[in-house]
Amino acid sequence: MTEWVEEKYLTLKEIVPSVSRETAASLMAFEEAVKKWQSHINLIANATLPELWTRHILDSAQIAALQPDAKNWCDIGSGGGFPGIVTAILLKEKSGFHIDLVESNSKKAAFLRSVSAEFNLPATVHTCRIETSYIHIKKPEIITSRALASLGKLFELTLPWFEQGATALFQKGRDYKKEMAEAEQNWTFNSIIHQSKIDRQSVILEISKINPRKG
Repeated sequence: MTEWVEEKYLTLKEIVPSVSRETAASLMAFEEAVKKWQSHINLIANATLPELWTRHILDSAQIAALQPDAKNWCDIGSGGGFPGIVTAILLKEKSGFHIDLVESNSKKAAFLRSVSAEFNLPATVHTCRIETSYIHIKKPEIITSRALASLGKLFELTLPWFEQGATALFQKGRDYKKEMAEAEQNWTFNSIIHQSKIDRQSVILEISKINPRKG
């Protein structure tokens, strides 16, 4: 390995200590795929492209590290594959693992299908709105999203899965306390706040047992 590749591998191990060099190599190849497609499709903000490994891949890798034994995953608003594809690459060797990726943009969905095939991932891409995905995705254990919508809106979109016992891992920025306070006006829910290892102003909200407030 070159010094730069070795450095990337070591930064990944800080997030996922058990990660193999083979899996790290797949994530680096995925990084190159994102760069290639970015010239045709706006997968991520261009300003963040120089920080792709840290800001997007390592940031997304935290998700898999929180629930490594869960088998049935669903990533909504998958976009450029963060955290969905990163999760799939990290967990694909786990027995019974599968992830559903929901993305309404047909071009981004094509990218997700392309990289899923390239890396032989146990993933299904659904080109549809989240509101119509319930008929395809029956009972995920874990729901993920990154930079998609407010917490209250995410609850509205994912309530059918929460009613079946799902847990969510929602990546949120510096305004997460405000979003939680606003959501509490209309919902009851259990939450665990995980501090991001990449951005100290960001968190991962582990949410379960949500219910609309009555009255």
